[in-house]
Amino acid sequence: MSRDRYVDFLRAWAIVLVVLGHWLITALVREPGGRIIAPELLATVPWTQWLTLAFQIMPLFFLAGGHAAGGSWARARESGATAGGWLGRRALRLLLPVGVYSGLVLIAVGVCAAAGVDADTLALVGWAMAMQFWFLPVYLLLSALTPAMYAAHRRWGTRVPPAMGAVALAVDVLVVRGHTPYVGLLDYLLVWGVAYQLGFCWHDGLLTGRRYVPLAMAAGGLAAFAALVALGPFPVSLILVTGQHPGNTDPPSAAMLAWVVAQAGLCLLAAPAVRRLLARERLWRVVRPLSAASMTLYLWHMLPVLVAAAAFYLTGLAPEPGLGSGAWWALRVPWLLVLGLVLAGVVATLGPLERALAVLYERTSPDAGLRRAWPLWPGLALDVVALSRLAVRGFAPDGRVPVLPALGLALGTALVLVTRWASTRRAATVPGAVLR
Repeated sequence: MSRDRYVDFLRAWAIVLVVLGHWLITALVREPGGRIIAPELLATVPWTQWLTLAFQIMPLFFLAGGHAAGGSWARARESGATAGGWLGRRALRLLLPVGVYSGLVLIAVGVCAAAGVDADTLALVGWAMAMQFWFLPVYLLLSALTPAMYAAHRRWGTRVPPAMGAVALAVDVLVVRGHTPYVGLLDYLLVWGVAYQLGFCWHDGLLTGRRYVPLAMAAGGLAAFAALVALGPFPVSLILVTGQHPGNTDPPSAAMLAWVVAQAGLCLLAAPAVRRLLARERLWRVVRPLSAASMTLYLWHMLPVLVAAAAFYLTGLAPEPGLGSGAWWALRVPWLLVLGLVLAGVVATLGPLERALAVLYERTSPDAGLRRAWPLWPGLALDVVALSRLAVRGFAPDGRVPVLPALGLALGTALVLVTRWASTRRAATVPGAVLR
């Protein structure tokens, strides 16, 4: 079955905008003593919170993920694969690069801590290198729930996303009015799960048969978002801003849910025109490598910020006009160009490692259905907990290596890898095994 170029484009587009958005709002200041701090642009220059409407594009990543997962799981079921076998394969595709990235960062943190680097500086750097990790445990959990979510989709179709949205709204009321923040953790699965579930509907043609459906989603979502911001308690920023309560991302709010629906509708409306453009091989040759490198770009995109900080701010070479001034914005252009060049170098340097991971993945991918998957589930549980912890506290809380999350991630990934490796060995000895 041929790949949908538009889905690959959405994945690449989402990652590129996330990277550019993080780079754009990252502000560095060198204090008189030489210490580098990172003031929060969205809090210091409040009008910049409107920029998050252009750069909060993660709904499209979950939408594209649901589209791809729905088709993948449907084909796996037809070939006789089990849920454990399918999930192990998809989880490993995510966990291998994440594990290598985390291992290298943790080694660097350990070396810096042993060398006596200032604990506050190291904690800030460790947080910057883990800030994107919030996405990983959510995506792993949605992947684990895909068989059940897809079964609900097959039975109830387009009624499932509104039902999930209604529960998410009820949870949000408890968070905002009832002051029960831990209940809000459910909205990470419910709100982003709506985008994921809409991906199933999109894959099966339930949203595209009538043009008014995506139009209603886009118009209704935008109107609801505007009302919740103008009349309700929610801020316009779609990225967490210190001191704002309620916020829209931690946990995802009713306003974020409206934004999910609006973006999904706009995505479906744009699909025919963008697909015609992607049919041009010259453009596709640009999009395809970006999509293939999306995880690498997502994981490593804050490393260029650290390189630029060391090269230009620690040395005092970088000009430092007032934060948010015209001169500061003008310097964003060379800032983005420098970071882009450094990231291109990082991706090129990581090429051999990426190819080695691809070989390892392919050697553990074929199976005839994973029947003894018990190590997979505790492995995934350890990974989700460890990644969540790293996302909240970073790679160097208090300037030290986070030993327990590091061990949890290593053990969890090893359990998933061993489970997949065992299934590959069994598949090699089973005549007529199904290879996917």
